Amino acid sequence: MLRRLYDWAMGLAAGRHAPAALGAVSFAESSLFPIPPDVMLIPMVLANRKAWWRLALLCTVASVLGALVGYGIGALLFETLGRPILAFYGAEHSFERIVGWYAQWGWLGVLAGAITPLPYKVLTIFSGSVGFSIPLFIAVSIVGRALRFFLVAGLIYWIGEPIREFIEKRLGLMFALFIVLLVGGFVLLRVILPG
Repeated sequence: MLRRLYDWAMGLAAGRHAPAALGAVSFAESSLFPIPPDVMLIPMVLANRKAWWRLALLCTVASVLGALVGYGIGALLFETLGRPILAFYGAEHSFERIVGWYAQWGWLGVLAGAITPLPYKVLTIFSGSVGFSIPLFIAVSIVGRALRFFLVAGLIYWIGEPIREFIEKRLGLMFALFIVLLVGGFVLLRVILPG
């Protein structure tokens, strides 16, 4: 089953609508969607290694635009939309405790969420709800997201065919690692922001 899913993802990654789908996932992941764009970015770079920097740039731009939507949810729709999203990710009870910290150190939270498996959308909503500086939010988001996506795409480009062979021989392990990182990001957020 994993082999069929992998082959499907590789076929999709090489398709003509793949960049639009990657942009949509990158955009949505920054404010609502739980699956990171790396799931599409990696097979797309494997399918077309020469496009690595364009794909990383697409992820970065779409993700930062999506982060502004998350910021807007926090700033304008916190009670109606933001609070339920935070509740879904288990972070609603931590909100009051981190407001003071976030005013001074929020850029570190945004940067950590932009680079690591931490749920970035939670931090974009927090930023808007506390009125975090928009120029600083945008700057840190650009740096963090670019660092993440260019690093991932660049490594796939640089390593090339050996990484494809490694992934294809160890699909089960790669899938398990992805799940661990995804769940680990949510668990880490629960530890950092206990309810």
